[in-house]
Amino acid sequence: MEYQVKAVRGREIVLLSISAMHAEDALAQVKARGYSPIVAKIKKHTLSNGSDKKFPLALFSQELLALLEAGLNLVEAIETLAEKDQRREVKQTLDALLQALYQGQTFSSALELQPNVFPVLYIATVRASEKTGDLPEALSRYVSYEQQIGLVRKKIVSASIYPILLMGVGGLVILFLLGFVVPKFSRIYEGTGGNLPFLSQVLLAWGLFLESHGKELLIASCITIGVMVYGLSQASVRKWITRIIWRIPALGARLRIFQLARFYRTLGMLLKGGTSIIVALESVAGLLDMALQKKMKQASAAIQEGQTISSAMEQAGLTTPIALRMLRVGERGGKIGDMMERIAAFYDDELARWIDWFTKLFEPILMLLIGLVIGVVVLLLYMPIFELAGNIQ
Repeated sequence: MEYQVKAVRGREIVLLSISAMHAEDALAQVKARGYSPIVAKIKKHTLSNGSDKKFPLALFSQELLALLEAGLNLVEAIETLAEKDQRREVKQTLDALLQALYQGQTFSSALELQPNVFPVLYIATVRASEKTGDLPEALSRYVSYEQQIGLVRKKIVSASIYPILLMGVGGLVILFLLGFVVPKFSRIYEGTGGNLPFLSQVLLAWGLFLESHGKELLIASCITIGVMVYGLSQASVRKWITRIIWRIPALGARLRIFQLARFYRTLGMLLKGGTSIIVALESVAGLLDMALQKKMKQASAAIQEGQTISSAMEQAGLTTPIALRMLRVGERGGKIGDMMERIAAFYDDELARWIDWFTKLFEPILMLLIGLVIGVVVLLLYMPIFELAGNIQ
């Protein structure tokens, strides 16, 4: 279990994250480090990338790994990075790390002093490496993890670019027709009244309304867009939208696969680094939706009671049939961490295939719908002219 301990040494008051079985054990560990503990509280984990987005954590890890593999020790490597980087935010972070290291703190303890920069997952990876003395391997594992997580994200982004552009261009064309062309035709056909087809009358009435109330509609549209943007910036609104998406059968199933892939990849990385299964489960809780977090707690409780990982995951509903078989194989072979990473890779491949299938199906349907809307608008505009030409003949 993770505890957050407020302690003092000299004139310095710090917050330390300690892995311990109970609060007394956490206080004892803090005393062993030379601090005078004040109070210990259970720490709530989140796996965000940190609120300080200005610090390039992935680049820092890659550069630190390269310097360590070149033969520099940890302090020399961070000193080199601090001298190289002149950005104020980055330099402040590196200077704070160096200050803690100069005071004799471990690297993981130094990272814990800046929770807004270094996420819990990163700290847990470094702490596990301190037990084995292989920090470069831990950094390499974390860099590889970030790259694998980024592949799925890049796949989703690249697959959504063309549909978004298509909807944007199609929407602009439709807005141009409804906002500029239709009002012009409305003035031409004004006075014909009932001689027009009903749908044409509706469209032209919209054109006349838009021409007379254009400014009001523009202001209302801007306000609506502003409210939507503000709403999406609120965590409560995003959670509400996510709950709605989870209820859609097809999308909800894919969201579950996506979260399970991240869950197993992160859990596998921590287990391979030497982190215990209970601590690892607590660390990755923030990756899951609230519903899945409850199931994860059920799995953690079952493992503490002595059940195998595969049985606990199966009872909590955190597996698929294939994942369950792979977990059992990993338990028999003693390579549960490697097997979890393979499960994540399998999920990623499945998700990538679904994204490819969905985009290949969605793009032509979207083009067809936009074409139909534009075609119907143009047809309704020119239908009176076609009827007039027929009457002349």
